[in-house]
Amino acid sequence: MEPVRLPESDLESIEAKVRKLLDQSEQQARQLDSLSSAPAPSPFTAYDMPGFAGMPLPPAPPEPRPILELDGEEYEDELDALTDWVNGYFVRYGSEVTTAAPWCEQWQEHEDVVAWLHSLWLAYQHHREPEAGLSGMFVWHRDFLTHAIAAVRAPGGPLSACMTDPDRPAHRLLPGPKPSSRSSREPEEDVPPGQAV
Repeated sequence: MEPVRLPESDLESIEAKVRKLLDQSEQQARQLDSLSSAPAPSPFTAYDMPGFAGMPLPPAPPEPRPILELDGEEYEDELDALTDWVNGYFVRYGSEVTTAAPWCEQWQEHEDVVAWLHSLWLAYQHHREPEAGLSGMFVWHRDFLTHAIAAVRAPGGPLSACMTDPDRPAHRLLPGPKPSSRSSREPEEDVPPGQAV
């Protein structure tokens, strides 16, 4: 193959483009170096303006914990708030009480129901925030409420031995599974929910 010969004018143009690319590359390298170095002190430090260097950030809100991980007064306070929400909001979604959809006026004594409803309530609080957008509550209904109602009020669910007829209130706790024989802890006996052992 014979070498390709370019006219002198084309060589000058290519040479100018290569110089321009090298200059841009140097500028980018300087930018990367400045971004990776420690930030310059803020001019607002002396004024203690919120959100600037020198001013501590406000503490983050506490992370919500599952209600069954709470003890004593903390558990009771959370259960009271949950009860207010269930009585004021959740029960409006309830269908008629039947054998296919049981309910219990003493649902607070069913630990698994408390756990389900507490999780549902936390999701409700999250999805009604403005950050959830206009479809937040739709997502809550579709992804959370439907499943929680199906689990809590199922014919063979945790409330199946309780009220199945609104004219005959009933409450009965069914025994749950026993701990595994490999468990390192002894089963807790007759300890009310939310109370430390």
